[in-house]
Amino acid sequence: MVPPDALNEQYRALLEVSESIAAHQDLPELFHDLAQRLPRVLQFSSLVVGLHDPIKNVMRLHLLEDPRPIPVPLGLEFPVEHSPGGWVWQHQQPLVCADLEQETRFPRVMPMIRQAGIRSLCVVPLTTVRERLGAMGVGSLEDHHYEQAEIDFLQQVARQVAVAVENTLNFERARQAEQVVKRQLEHERLMLEINNAVVSHLSLRDLLKAISLSLRRVIPHDAALLTLHEPGSNQLRLHALDLQMFGTVPFEEGVLISLHDTPEGQAIASRQPVLVCPIVDPTRFSSSWVRHAVENGVRSGCAVPLITHDRTVGALSVVSLRENAFGEADARLLSQCAKQIAIAVENVLAYQEIATLKDKLDKEKLYLEDQIRSELNFEEIIGESPAIKQVLKQVGIVAPTDSTVLILGETGTGKELLARAIHDRSKRRERTFVKLNCAAIPTGLLESELFGHERGAFTGAIATKVGRFELADGGTLFLDEVGDIPLELQSKLLRVLQEQEFERLGSTRTIKVNVRLLAATNRNLLKMVEEKQFRDDLYYRLNVFPIRSPSLRDRAGDIPLLVRYFTQRLARRMEKRIERIPSEAMDALCRYPWPGNVRELENFIERAVILSQGTKLSVPLGELKTTVRNGPQPVITLQAAERDHILSALEKTNWVIAGPSGAATLLGMKRSTLQSRMAKLGISRRS
Repeated sequence: MVPPDALNEQYRALLEVSESIAAHQDLPELFHDLAQRLPRVLQFSSLVVGLHDPIKNVMRLHLLEDPRPIPVPLGLEFPVEHSPGGWVWQHQQPLVCADLEQETRFPRVMPMIRQAGIRSLCVVPLTTVRERLGAMGVGSLEDHHYEQAEIDFLQQVARQVAVAVENTLNFERARQAEQVVKRQLEHERLMLEINNAVVSHLSLRDLLKAISLSLRRVIPHDAALLTLHEPGSNQLRLHALDLQMFGTVPFEEGVLISLHDTPEGQAIASRQPVLVCPIVDPTRFSSSWVRHAVENGVRSGCAVPLITHDRTVGALSVVSLRENAFGEADARLLSQCAKQIAIAVENVLAYQEIATLKDKLDKEKLYLEDQIRSELNFEEIIGESPAIKQVLKQVGIVAPTDSTVLILGETGTGKELLARAIHDRSKRRERTFVKLNCAAIPTGLLESELFGHERGAFTGAIATKVGRFELADGGTLFLDEVGDIPLELQSKLLRVLQEQEFERLGSTRTIKVNVRLLAATNRNLLKMVEEKQFRDDLYYRLNVFPIRSPSLRDRAGDIPLLVRYFTQRLARRMEKRIERIPSEAMDALCRYPWPGNVRELENFIERAVILSQGTKLSVPLGELKTTVRNGPQPVITLQAAERDHILSALEKTNWVIAGPSGAATLLGMKRSTLQSRMAKLGISRRS
């Protein structure tokens, strides 16, 4: 029989328990409060709650209230059948141990309880009308025989506590479910945004920026990087990056990094996400790329492979200046996103390849149309002289090879025509024949014409330009007046000839080409090499197979054939009918030395066709009389001819050497070169 005072005290304690439950929504605070109130009506020193985990089927220590420091961690788990709380949860009956020294059950748990100083305990079930939650127990530092009234009272307290625990667990479950739904919605929104980025961006840089912006909301990071495997190598190329905050930018688009010893390479090789936390271990990733990133503040990262159609095209990486910025959940989410991103990257690459090919074809078409409009329209090389036959024999020998050919000869001798003949008889005849007159392009723009440039590479570069080497890929490139290429550009030309690769101006991406080079010049390259105006290594690389185009003086027997050919072609173009060429006019044309060679002859015949009013060619012989010579003339030395030529230029410019109107400009040479030649030839103002 419980004394009335004790009963009243128990009721009062139960009322306080109800008030405490109403006042506390946090379980640790609730049990701390209970531990302060219950000792008035119940003897104990420790208050313990264990909850059942239905997934693992274990009892987990959830709360422990004891004024003494006890080395028992919360979250400790025991199989149901090996713990007193598990027995109570299974049988839904109180368990009383008045003397733990005599207790032989639960051999795995009892030693820990005894070590904590507990001598007796009472455990009751935590159960509501809806579910079995676990067990609540009290322990005492002394042997204690729990009376039935104490057990009943503890069960009444446990029933109220069970409701509080259930409410708290339901609230926690609802909160977790809400977070799961929120995360799911966030992930679905992220995937939708990535999908929108996939279909709306056609450049890797814009694609990565859009993806990184969406990812940063779910996976905070300081930089995102897109690296793609470089075909035929063990390297990755950084194609795009999006930087959020870096004082000194540690990365640069276009750089090559090793496929080995890097998180990106490991992700590609394993086809699995690679987490780098908390700080990059140099023994794990020894690449200089990783070391460079660490030196610039990177402390953690995550790299995932980009896999499409069972092919790994590259890797997507996010890095942070914070340690442990990424976890397994981030890696899983990033891997899910990588599936869409891989498809987008493949589509962008395919689009870029198609756009590049289309752009190249368009440029080739425009170039060829322009060449057709400006072409001399020779169908054949006209001539039957031994000199021209020897040249054509050399063309037939070298054309089937891919060797570099250097065509030498005076201006107007048809060097370009020989280059076209070599191309037309080569294995590359189905591909493009691209030409460039190096003397016609300003020095500052010649490099851009040869190798192309990226947008913004220099002032005025408003769009990407494809160079002549890239246009001629697979075909033939003809460089006319190659002797006019400046020294500073000759080394780059030599590299292309040797390595068949180059970079556009403003770009770090190496472009490989397969181009056959034909070069032509009317200058003495060997003499320029001696005067340090032309690189000797480039000269030897060009002079693989030299062909000398004969001047018209050396093939005078071909002049009648050329005169008749030009007359008929030009007459058809001007819709005239010319049937006869006077013999005296033909004799005069054959005697004329033609310093401008075939080009001068064609222009002269065009003038004659324009002047012709009937069926006879009206040749303006008066224009030839000043230079026509009857019979052979004495030949002067080259040195004397050069001296006379320089003196003529000096007299014409009133002995002004430098400047745009000076003799050096008129002669097409540098001021220092002209002064050197004047000193060598003994030319001075007094002479």
